[in-house]
This record gives sequence, structure tokens and C-alpha cells, in this order.
Amino acid sequence: MLCGSVDCCGAGKYMTEARTSSPCERPCAVIEETREARGDAGVGKLKSRKVHSLIDKVYDLTNLAEAWKRVRENKGSSGIDGLTVTAFEERAEEHLVTLNSQLRDGTYRPRPVKRAAIAKSDRGTRNLGIPSVRDRVVQQALVQKMIPIFEPLFADCSFGYRPGRSPHMMRKVWGEINEGNLWVVDADLRSYFDSIDQDRLVSLIAEQISDGRVLQLIRGFLAAGVIDGDGWQPTKTGSFLNPFDQAMTKAGYRLTRWADDFVVVCRTRQEAEAALTMAKGFLHDKLKVGLHPHRSRERRV
Repeated sequence: MLCGSVDCCGAGKYMTEARTSSPCERPCAVIEETREARGDAGVGKLKSRKVHSLIDKVYDLTNLAEAWKRVRENKGSSGIDGLTVTAFEERAEEHLVTLNSQLRDGTYRPRPVKRAAIAKSDRGTRNLGIPSVRDRVVQQALVQKMIPIFEPLFADCSFGYRPGRSPHMMRKVWGEINEGNLWVVDADLRSYFDSIDQDRLVSLIAEQISDGRVLQLIRGFLAAGVIDGDGWQPTKTGSFLNPFDQAMTKAGYRLTRWADDFVVVCRTRQEAEAALTMAKGFLHDKLKVGLHPHRSRERRV
């Protein structure tokens, strides 16, 4: 989701793609450090850091104002309520105070996103969800406080929607090829952002954040649904690929991933075949998604 690698047909996708604050920023939140026991002395090593209190940092007016600034810079179309970025700007202070109040007292409700289809290079289409401007502000405010929590957890091979990383993607791949790794696994995930289980996504987020109101807010965005030509449709999916990145990297593969497509640079055809087999197995067994049958292969460069 959020924080480093995600895209989905709906609000979860927007939250992941939204521009974020500097990864060096730390949230002012209550963090629990759990320790793993080591021996009878009860001395333990640091195991994890879980954030307990975050929602008040999300609805802080300063954070909302920064989120609105980024939404305004990104421009974009109106959502289902018809409120444009320009119209929001005319009464920005009033809108932000209202969002602050609704988030604080728990009455804020995300709206369904507006479905739009864009053409793809293979003559197919990709469905996009356009949230309302109000929802985009709240999503961005949420991202700004979540990215410092999750950014340190992401693998270096992940380049999708992470601040300051996209220009370096091809340099990494070509550098690995120039080292003599001439076999490449080139793969796309099949309808990834329309297929991964939302409960799995939220459970992964909950491993780092235990603030129930934040988790409820995320679930609200994921469950808001979409409005298209057939009326309201539910959204059943979300996205989060960090476990895949970590597993492939731990296995020693030279993975580079951008959103729902990735490459693995290998020395031999046998290594490339093994990498593709592992990727298929992990994605299917752990994240319940598959690779695109016509756009996933190993080849020699």
C-alpha cells in the first residue's frame, strides 16, 4: 500500500501513488518496542516497533494543509461529487477545518471513486479510480504520516512510487547487465491491483500500526467502492508487494520492481528459470496473485 509499492482500482491505489513527505521525517506517535527473549536472563534484542497513536497526527491542521498543497500541485480531475481542485481552493480553509473535525470525531466517510479507463500500449485498458478532492487530501495526509514508518522497511529493489527513486531504476538494471548478467526475467503481475486480498493488505499494515482508527480509515478507503456506468460497484482488493521484494532479495536474486512489473537480472538461463519459478510460487501462495501469461518470460539480452 501505501508506503512503497502499491496500486489498485480505487482509493488504495491513489494512496500508494500519492506524493509523500521526506522519508527522513519521523511521526510524532507512540511507538512500542517489543523485544525477543534471548536466554534466561531476559535480555532481548529489538524485534519490532509498532505505532499505537497516529490518527491525531493525521488530522492535525498543519498536516492537512501540507496534504492539500500537494493535492493542489498534482491537480487532477474531480471525483463523483464534482468538486474541482479550483473550487476546493476557493474555500480551502473551511474545507480543511471540516476535515479536521470529521477525522477527529470519527464522522469522516470516504466516498466511492469515479471509474475511468485509459488505453494501454497493448490495446487493452487499465481501470483507474479518481477519488474526490476531499478524499485525496485525507489520503495524502495519511500517507505523510505513514511513509516514515514503512519506508525503512522497503527493499532497495523497489522503485514504485517511492520519492526520489524512479530516475535510478534503469541505471541499476543496466549496471547489473554490464557486470555480465545477461539473462533477464521480465514479468508483469496479472491484474494485480484488482486481485490482491484487502484483508491481507490491512493485516500487513497492522504489523506496524496498531492505531485502530487509522486501520479503520484505511479500510474505509478500500471499501468505498467505485462509480461507473453500471452504478456503484464494491472494491474487494488492495495491494502490497513488500513481502515479495524481501523474499526475492533474501534468496539472492537481483530484483528491480516498479509497481506491478519487475525484472530479475541473472547470470544463466537456469538461474532465470529458477527466479521465475520462485516468483510465481511466492506470489501465488503468499499474496494470491499471478503473473501475466503473455508478458512474463526469461530472455537473453
